[in-house]
Amino acid sequence: MPNPLIAVAGIGAGGSALAARSQRKAAEQASAAQVESSDAAIQEQRRQFDAIQELMAPFIDTGTDATKMMASLAGVNGASAQAQQLQMIENSPQLATAIDLGENALLQNASATGGLRGGNTQAALAELRPALFSQAIDQRYSQLGGLAGMGQASAAGQASAGQNTGNAISGLLTQQGQALAGNAMARGAATQQAIGGITGAFGNIASYGGAMPQGASIFGRWGF
Repeated sequence: MPNPLIAVAGIGAGGSALAARSQRKAAEQASAAQVESSDAAIQEQRRQFDAIQELMAPFIDTGTDATKMMASLAGVNGASAQAQQLQMIENSPQLATAIDLGENALLQNASATGGLRGGNTQAALAELRPALFSQAIDQRYSQLGGLAGMGQASAAGQASAGQNTGNAISGLLTQQGQALAGNAMARGAATQQAIGGITGAFGNIASYGGAMPQGASIFGRWGF
């Protein structure tokens, strides 16, 4: 008759194999879910950073241009570049309007006081344009400084956002690595457990009461 102990051992070994397979599958599913979740989070982090870049781009571009113009106005980029900036200020509508208003005010005051053709009026008119031009240069430099500062702040904000995004993605990639490593370890442990179960099941047969005579039933000692 068939050896019942061998049948029981076979069932135990098969059960260990099935349990190990189930554990490996569960570990793989859990790992895949974690990796998928991390991938989605990484994509969202990148999408948000792209949105920040798009939002900050106009301010950074304007600040960069303003910084270049400041350098030219200060003479850093050579005499030609400085002369171009000064000419732009000299021909600007802002300076022209200031000169017109200033001259009209002086002439009206001189006319009201009877000094229209006096030396003081002529001197004031002669000094007005250079004074307003110098003032316009200072104003332009200050305006450019404000724009440059705005661009610098925007660039710093974007850099901070980039660093935060990098740290977040790094953490998510670490989580993915941990999930994959955990999956590998769980699968290895399940396989080892299955091998141990199979080895133990058949080891019990080998250790049962020593070697049996050929043709003897494994339960013979109980009368089977």
